[in-house]
Amino acid sequence: MAWKNGLQRGPLTARCAHLCVDMQNLFGPGSEWETPWMQRVLPLVVQLAGVFPDRTIFTRFIPAQRPQDAPGMWREYYERWSSVTQDVLPTGMLELLEPLQRFVPPATVIDKMVYSPWLHPALDDHLYSRGIDTLVISGAETDVCVLAAVLGAVDRGYRVVIPTDAICSGSDRTHDALLTLYNERFSQQIETASTDEILRSWH
Repeated sequence: MAWKNGLQRGPLTARCAHLCVDMQNLFGPGSEWETPWMQRVLPLVVQLAGVFPDRTIFTRFIPAQRPQDAPGMWREYYERWSSVTQDVLPTGMLELLEPLQRFVPPATVIDKMVYSPWLHPALDDHLYSRGIDTLVISGAETDVCVLAAVLGAVDRGYRVVIPTDAICSGSDRTHDALLTLYNERFSQQIETASTDEILRSWH
């Protein structure tokens, strides 16, 4: 199935930034949270980051130090996933995947402890200070942290562009459902396009 409405609002400009969500070793090969498609989309994410690395922001998901440090339902979550809390994670698991590390700097890294990158003011402040009005959002996972990033960007009035071949999930079914949702219910606010179309249109 193809999900592509294209860049309906024309080329991308110098006011466009790339927000890359949680492309970390934490979700890479060998992790308990491995996202199987991540290696498949990684070359396309590298292409997006490499065009304007100074306009790329990487988010990293940072688990709780220990389950008892997490608030509310997150505590129960980390009791289930105690193996990925900071106290027991192997060194380097929170870092970006190796091919992306070379872009930092000039790319920026913003850490978050929840799905959404918008609950901490750092991302808003960073984008506002640079006059950004458009976001290309790539990364993992389509139906969790990417979803939270996309809806937060929509709420803030950004033009949102999703490269359909540079996002990934551990579930084909919910990945497909989210792309259908974006095209059928959010087509006024979200554009979906291939990485190639985005790169050809970004000046």
